[in-house]
Amino acid sequence: MTAELLDPPSDPTSGGTRTLSTAPVGGAAGELRADGVHAWFDGKLVVADVSLTFHRSKVTALIGPSGCGKSTFLRILNRMHETLPGAQLAGTVELDGVDIYGAGQRAMAIRRRVGMVFQRPNPFPSDSIRENVLSGLKLAGLPIGDADAVVEEALSRAGLWNEVRDRLGQSAGRLSGGQQQRLCIARALAVKPAALLMDEPCSALDPASTVRVEQTMREIVDDVTVVVVTHNMAQARRVSDQCAFMLAAENQPGRLIEVGPPGQIFENPHDARTSDYVNGRFG
Repeated sequence: MTAELLDPPSDPTSGGTRTLSTAPVGGAAGELRADGVHAWFDGKLVVADVSLTFHRSKVTALIGPSGCGKSTFLRILNRMHETLPGAQLAGTVELDGVDIYGAGQRAMAIRRRVGMVFQRPNPFPSDSIRENVLSGLKLAGLPIGDADAVVEEALSRAGLWNEVRDRLGQSAGRLSGGQQQRLCIARALAVKPAALLMDEPCSALDPASTVRVEQTMREIVDDVTVVVVTHNMAQARRVSDQCAFMLAAENQPGRLIEVGPPGQIFENPHDARTSDYVNGRFG
């Protein structure tokens, strides 16, 4: 069973369905808006009534203890949630005002516009570095044009070009863990997404590689809106323009507790539970 949208909303004033473009649009950052999002697995509610805007050309950090629904919510933002057995959802998610779950929207097209980088690097290890960068475009059936220019631009934006420019034909499996993660970022950036979702992208990396990935987040944000799930409070504070704290009580679904700039969340939170979490008193 794949995910189904419960009570999908309609807009009788819209004058027709807008469909997101399937082609790259030149690296224009987009705005994601979630409204009243709920998620279930096998009938169990795991995320309840989350409404949150991810502003254009900003980094938003999602924080909260394990099991509060951060990764589930992240996967809803690019329709990865629906690939899991027993998954259901309700609410709306819009990219630049277009409902990504609306009639006529194709999941694969959405995932090209809202890319994703996972917790552990997942390059194609038997393919070359160059082929890894181009793989997303090829799988999507998108025109590549000047392949050399595409590879250089994507690797440069991911902060990897200077390290691999002389060995683009080598297997991606020969790269270090941190380099593999940046290669995955380059692969995602090559298709010119409007937003990039990152699910604990540094959890398997050493400190030096973590710093480089964090730098990459800040360097690409003018062209792509970034949403990152992290358990590293120092990282959330360093990289984010906006921080959102989620929490699930015992036997209760995850909910959004507080959202604001990192200065508010870490120095003057409005909710005592936020203060307890960011100061290490639980979680």
